[in-house]
Amino acid sequence: MSESTLNAPLASRIASLIHAHFDGLPARSKPKIFPDGSREWIPMTGIVAVKGEKTLSENLHCISVTTGAKCLAASHISRCQGLVLHDCHAEILAIRAFNYWLLNECHALLTEEIKPTIPPDETLEVEQNHVSRSPFIRRRTQIQLEAGTMTPSVNWPPFEIQPDVKFYMYCTCAPCGDASMELCMAAQEDATPWEVTRQNDPSPTHQGDLHEENMLDGRAHFSLLGVVRRKPARIDAESTRSKSCSDKLALRQVSSLLSCETSRLVAPTENAYLAGLILPEDEISRVACDRSFGENGRMRALAGRSWPMNTGHDGSATGYRFRPFEVLSVPVEEIEALWPFAKPKVVRSRSVLLLEPQSESRVSTVVPKKSKPGNVSSIWTVASSLSHPCAMTTDNGSKTLPTLARSKTGLYETIINGVKQGNRLATPTARGASSLSRAKLWGLHRNIIRLGKCTHKHENCQNLGQGNDPSCSVKDANSYKEFKRTGDDITDPLYIRQEAIRDAKTVLKGWVSNTGDEGWSLDVLVGSKKRKSEAS
Repeated sequence: MSESTLNAPLASRIASLIHAHFDGLPARSKPKIFPDGSREWIPMTGIVAVKGEKTLSENLHCISVTTGAKCLAASHISRCQGLVLHDCHAEILAIRAFNYWLLNECHALLTEEIKPTIPPDETLEVEQNHVSRSPFIRRRTQIQLEAGTMTPSVNWPPFEIQPDVKFYMYCTCAPCGDASMELCMAAQEDATPWEVTRQNDPSPTHQGDLHEENMLDGRAHFSLLGVVRRKPARIDAESTRSKSCSDKLALRQVSSLLSCETSRLVAPTENAYLAGLILPEDEISRVACDRSFGENGRMRALAGRSWPMNTGHDGSATGYRFRPFEVLSVPVEEIEALWPFAKPKVVRSRSVLLLEPQSESRVSTVVPKKSKPGNVSSIWTVASSLSHPCAMTTDNGSKTLPTLARSKTGLYETIINGVKQGNRLATPTARGASSLSRAKLWGLHRNIIRLGKCTHKHENCQNLGQGNDPSCSVKDANSYKEFKRTGDDITDPLYIRQEAIRDAKTVLKGWVSNTGDEGWSLDVLVGSKKRKSEAS
């Protein structure tokens, strides 16, 4: 980094780091530039880990970089079989990529416990001092468990984020949905809100239909603010049930960045939440962001709440809480120099006509060159900080792209219609499934659990007790629905997580689950030919 970059504010340094990684991607992962000078546009998002002091540039680590602006229509969901990404908006892919990276970091740390890279005579000292070989995660000891929560009876998962690590998300445009409604209004030549198309039959067959019908398209009814919206796709396209990025980020302020799979391995400490959301200055409506994400906005009813209910109130305890993030800005001129693939903005100027005795003011509109959103999503994550390979034995793109902006690649994929480029949405297969798909993330989690069982048998493994071990946190499941299901044990971390999510969705109002892709098992990761040969 140049000296000017080193002295720049944290938000600008994070943006520059993420753009440097995107710039290193191959051309096939980027929007097209056409001979007439027009180009496709695409939103881009990245997540950066800030370790230690914010002023030291070497403590910024790019974790994931993603692009995307597409999501699946509701009719496609039931055919996905866990092998297709439902939502390919850049923000959502970035969070899924973050969880993929975190799962691999857990896998690498467990592998280190089986095959330690330090001399045997030093192993005991390292374990006694609880020194982790990963700069990002560490094992939770019983001492840490009891010091970090007032409910030591809760068997929180075996790992936690290192206490000096914070995560920031950068986006090239405002998240779709509630946080961008004022921007949408300002961009319209006619600010009249789009109407919601309703069925002729006012009496739906069951309450679920009524809720789905009343879900607002992302650009409909500008006057209704602070409500859950679905991603609109094209105006003429079939509707989706994917909630807007604003709504999903708001939910993450309660559920943390951790996914269902990762939350079984990593405890929900304060730094498992986003510390800040970074946006271009002209993509921020402070009113909208305060309403969508602020402590006094639409989620204010959750302020001070914690799950479990008797978690400490100092904000540092382990457990789920409503943790609003900062919204930081980057100057427009910096973004214009870094990002040529922004959505063109309509520019309006006011001119005065002097043909009449009384001058008349008119608004003229400058329409940018014709452009359209790109249909390609790119996914990149950094490799594990430890020297062990990915826990999944699949092509993760690291051979195609070994390094990116001097960062080792952990995952590199190009996605079209929710599957890897060159594959078909109509006939999803394990080979064509993204590593961020439901099936692949569950399979990665399963491999880590199996590895955790091996650590019991190794003499150098630190035995932290049954409740604090990854191999004891999950029972075998016959379907993804069963995998996500929780019991009635109120001390079970999965039960606590679901309780927090339920309360958050109630406060958000109008949340309709995108169901229909839960009935499959991990057999979908086994090729059909192999299944037939095993059966015979």
